[in-house]
Parts: sequence; structure tokens; C-alpha cells
Amino acid sequence: MILTVTANPALDSTITLDRLDVGESHRVQPAVTRAGGKGINVARVLLQKGFDTLAVAPVGEEDLAEFRRDLGSIPSLLLPIPGRARRSTAIVERQSERTTVLNESGRMLPRETWERVADAVRSRLPDTGCLVVSGSMPPGAPESLVSDLIASARDAGIPTIADASGPYLLSAAAAGATLLKPNRRELFDATGEHDPLAGARALQAAGAQLILVSLGEDGMLAVPRTGAVLRARLDVVLAGNPTGAGDAAVAGAASLLTAGITDVRALLSRATAWGAAAVLEPQAGSVHPDCDELEHRLTLSEDPD
Repeated sequence: MILTVTANPALDSTITLDRLDVGESHRVQPAVTRAGGKGINVARVLLQKGFDTLAVAPVGEEDLAEFRRDLGSIPSLLLPIPGRARRSTAIVERQSERTTVLNESGRMLPRETWERVADAVRSRLPDTGCLVVSGSMPPGAPESLVSDLIASARDAGIPTIADASGPYLLSAAAAGATLLKPNRRELFDATGEHDPLAGARALQAAGAQLILVSLGEDGMLAVPRTGAVLRARLDVVLAGNPTGAGDAAVAGAASLLTAGITDVRALLSRATAWGAAAVLEPQAGSVHPDCDELEHRLTLSEDPD
């Protein structure tokens, strides 16, 4: 089983229109809304691809029924907390193929919430093949939250993936995460390094192992502790909604780590292909059926270290 943790889940709404004219009024079709948050999106992709998964998330009681209804058959452990869930809105423009995302930051939660999350994760580690801690953190979340979860799994001999930002990305590195998957901006925010390779090396100096850096249209960079630095690129630039690409990439890597596959080329190839396949889908949390075919269209090359 692949266990995903979403500390800051959201109700994700997607609005599609021909063109967004800033400052003007628009009449649009009803938004499509679904339960989201990066770890939940990872679990959706994994289930779609036939992998056992469990999504753990603290969810506001006012929206708990909607989360459960939308998740449906997706195995989940939703921990009720007072209030409502945050909202996220994606505005997709057909003409420019551009997506604008508005994310609420979430709200401060009591410390007991994080103790419940940690207890839920630890109690399920015996059945876990890979732990994924993914997404933003609400205001006031303990800086040690991600590192504590990573350390618990590491001590149990379980591979771990963290897709976090800022101090949480650094703490995941210090906890010895098996794989980190920042994008270029997250890497800069955490390390201050403009060069992705330099940023990845900074995370490894802190304790991380393999770093996969999402570079958008430039593909994905794999930086192992030893061995060649690799870059994967698709033969075309795909148009669509990139919102869930990083989540699908994490799901791809987790699907291999849970099977004990640690080959860097295999991890990079699947993460890149699944991420690209997510761009072809209108909403985060799913991949296009052609994702396996896309993997065969990748070009892998060595980057100078």
C-alpha cells in the first residue's frame, strides 16, 4: 500500500472559459468541484493505475460529507476537524491554453490535529510500501511535521517521498527522505539557488537522497547522490492543464519505490511520463490513458554535474 498524507486538503474548483479578461465580468459554465490537495491527487492517480493506496487528511467537518462523497471508492482516512476546508480555484483558458490558480492558504489548526495525523500514519506503517507527504502546510503547522513523518517511515525501513516547499522541504531533506520532488521555484525558495542542480545538491548536503526537479517544458532533472545527473524530455510540448502534473509525477515514482525499484532512470522516466499525461486531463488527480506510450517517447540524456 502507498500511504499519502495531505496536511492542507482543499475543495478544488475548475472553471473553463475561452479567455479571461482581467477586471471584466464573465458568464461561465458551473465550476467542476472535487476533493483535492496534492496527496489526495496522488492517491487518485495511483488508484487509477491499479495501485493500493490510502489517503490521510484532516478535513473540516462542514465539508466532510462532500469529501467522502467525492472520494467515493478511493480509500481514505479523513480526520474530522472543526470548520471548513480551504478552497482552490483553477481558471482554464481555452484560447491561450493558460491556467490561473487561486489557492487559499488554509487556517491554523490545533496541535492535537497534527498528533492525530502522526498517530494515523504510524499505525499504518506496517502495511505501507511507500509514504508520500505532499502539498502545502496550513499556517502554524509544526516545522517538524514532515520530518517527523519521514523519520518514522525511514526508521521502519519504508521509502519516502516529500513534495513540499520552504522549511518543510528542507526538513524533509534533513530527515533523509528517499526522494524529493520540488519544482524550480520551490527549489529556489528553499535553497536560494537559481541553478536547479545547485539547489538539488544543497538539499542533498542537508541529508536528502534522490532529487527530481520539475522544469516545466524543459522536462525533469534527476540528481542522485552518486552517478550521472539525468534529464528527461518529451518529444513535444503538451498543451493542457499543468495543475496536477507534479502530483502525477510523485505517484509514478511512488509506484516504483513501493515495489523496491530504485533505478534512477526508471524513476525519472515514469515520473516524467505520468506528469506529462496529467497535463492532458482537465482536472488534477488523473492521467491520460496514453501515459505508458508517452514513456516510450522520452529522451533521457546526461547533464553536466
